[in-house]
Order: sequence, then structure tokens, then C-alpha cells
Amino acid sequence: MGIKSIVLAAGKGTRMKSEKSKVLHEIFDKTLLGYVLDTINKTEMIDETYVVVGHCAEQVTDFIKTNYNDNIKTVIQSPQLGTGHAVSMVCDELDDFNDNVLILCGDTPLITEKTIKEFITSHKDNKADITVMSAILDNPKNYGRIIRNVDKTLNKIVEEKDANSEEKQIQEVNAGIYCLNWQKIKKSFSELKSNNAQGEYYLTDIISWSVKRGLSVQAYTLENSDEMLGINSKMQLAEAAKILNQRNLKKFMEQGVTIVDPATTWISEDTIIGNDTIIYPSVYISGKNIIGSNCKIGPMAHIRGEVETGDYVRIGNFVEIKKSKIKSHTNVSHLSYIGDSELGEHVNIGAGTITANYNPITKEKTQTKIGDYANTGSNSVLVAPVELEEGAFVAAGSVATKKVSAWSLMINRAPVKMLADWVKSKLNK
Repeated sequence: MGIKSIVLAAGKGTRMKSEKSKVLHEIFDKTLLGYVLDTINKTEMIDETYVVVGHCAEQVTDFIKTNYNDNIKTVIQSPQLGTGHAVSMVCDELDDFNDNVLILCGDTPLITEKTIKEFITSHKDNKADITVMSAILDNPKNYGRIIRNVDKTLNKIVEEKDANSEEKQIQEVNAGIYCLNWQKIKKSFSELKSNNAQGEYYLTDIISWSVKRGLSVQAYTLENSDEMLGINSKMQLAEAAKILNQRNLKKFMEQGVTIVDPATTWISEDTIIGNDTIIYPSVYISGKNIIGSNCKIGPMAHIRGEVETGDYVRIGNFVEIKKSKIKSHTNVSHLSYIGDSELGEHVNIGAGTITANYNPITKEKTQTKIGDYANTGSNSVLVAPVELEEGAFVAAGSVATKKVSAWSLMINRAPVKMLADWVKSKLNK
């Protein structure tokens, strides 16, 4: 029987000042909850996950149903009476379960697959009944403090509002991730008390409950405290995005990608980039993408997700691309928009080319197909659904609304009219 996980995602997130669920706020067009669930899945150690929902429960449930398989389920917490109460909502589902349960928060996008694996391994190696993840912070304010025994085992966790002056000096804090021997700990959730400053049932109280019963309680200390960062405000959202981006850029550069200016470049972790590709300043790449080797991107280009390129592709200044496939040796020149499109090899997209892929009346998006060796002149518009066959050429300033046959020139500019001395006549008046 495999490990199961519980993700706490019921909180309102008052400080976000938003009508949207806190866990559905995004970094690189990916939700905070999405980062946590993807990390859990990447470990390949968890066979089933329960997401506890409450505030905006319908939004969160719809997100999970749309994006994940049946091994991720939702459980409603109503009313929201604290983290301990949230976990208790899953107790009936896990009544006969006889293995370890991992508990995480749905607003911690920086936690990594490597850390989760090491955390679970430490729990098993120590034969612990509970292992809590901790971190050492220079400024531990607002975090629950880790109180250890003389032998370094865990005694209890004291929340900031309940801590005395001495306990507030402790720099080791609760990172909010737990691994439990479920059959030994599950009873604690029916015995939690709410006699604290918040009047809530704290998940942290399972520590003192276990200590009183002589169970093995351990703490695993994070190497990188950034991973525990929970998102409770838009400021923290921006801080997490910056940390995540720097982590991504470091990974890409170690893999052989040239990033000219890391200070102005943003690339999602779900993007794959081949070696010897150059990313110029002020490029923003979000969503899931595959970019080939020896490509040149930017400066000031925007790739919006579901983009796949071959090798030796050039995406120029102020170009926006989304949901498109671009084969090798193709150039998309500056000031262009390519959406819902397929581009062949050795295609040249002239400056200012637009694929008009959206019908605002029907709300439909349709596809543009461009064959190998095709060209578009500057300021041309391709009104989807439309196809340019192999070698086709759309003249500058033209609007293509029908298929352009192979190796043909399509031109539909209005006839040129010259009015001699027209400017002078206006000035003389």
C-alpha cells in the first residue's frame, strides 16, 4: 500500500484581498495548488491525494477535476475551524489505511520533489511516528516555534500567538509539512482542543498529543528555508515568483542555455529548452513549452504556453506566440503575433505579421497552417482558419482569408493612387 497525502487548501487568504481562492493565484500561469500537486506527483511515492477545500470550494474543485486524474480527490471543510480540523475531514476516508500520510499546505509553491523524497525517507529511516519539517529563520516572527527536548527529539510546536517571550526567541520554525504513521496518529484528530488564542483546532497539537503517549516524534530541518514559503499576500506571491524564477534560470544555464540578462528574464519551470539556445533580455516565457537547440529568443518576446519549436528557430523583438508549433530554421520576425498555428521549416514571418485566430462573436479560436518555405511580408494578416501551402508568399500589407496555393504570391492591396501637389494645395489654403 502506497503513501497518501493531504493538501490543506480551505483557507480564505484574507490578506490576498481577492475574491479568488488563495491557492488558485498563479505564478507563470500555474496555480499555487498546481505547483504543490505536481511536486507530489513527481515524487512517484504518493498514490492518492486528498485536497481539503473550503473557501471558494467550487472553484478549487473545478480546477482539480479539469487538470488532474481521479487519484486526486476533494474533501470539504465547513466551517473552517483550523488546520487540525481540516485534516480530520479526511479521517473517514482513511479509516482502514495502514501506511504513512504526508500533509502539506496548498500555498507553498517552492517546495521541491527532492525535499519531499528526502523528508519521507528520513521519516521511514528513523522509524518515526511523526516527522515535522522545520527550518531555521533569521526572523521567525509569525511562525510556530519548534520546541525540542534535550536529546533533540521534538517536544511540541508553539504558535506565535501562544508563545511566551523565551519561546519567541527560538529561530527554528514549523515549515507546515508532516509525515504521519496514520494508524498511530489518527485518533489524535478526534481529541484536539481549541483552547488557544485563535479558538481553532491546531494541527501542531498532534505533536504534544504524541509525546504524551510515548510515540516517536522527529523534526527534519530544511536545507533551503525558501522552500517553506507560504503565500498569504500579493507581496509574498511576488517574492515567491522571483525565487522560483531564479531557480529556473539557474537550472537552464546549467543545462547549456545562454541567458543574457537573468535580471530581466522570466521562464517557467515547465518549459524545456535545448542547449546553445540564447535568451535575450526582457523575455517572458510562461506555461508548458518545448524550445529547441540553437534558437534565439527576444529581446522582449513573450511565449505564452503550449509552444513547441524545432532547432535554429528565431523569435524576434516584441513577438508574442501561444499554442503553436514552429519547425526548425524558421524565423518569426519582430512585432508579430502567432497564435494557434503550425509553421513548417524554413518559414519567414515578416515584421508585423498577425495570425487573426479569435472570433469575438463565436468565441472560437481557429488554426493557421503555414507550409515549409512559405513567407509573409510585413504587416500581413492571416485570418484563420487559413492555410499557406509550401512556398506560398503573402505580400506585404495583404490580408489572407483563403488558402494560398503552393509557390503562389497572394496580394490584395488597394490600387495605389497618387494626387500630385495635394499637400501643397492643403498648405496654401
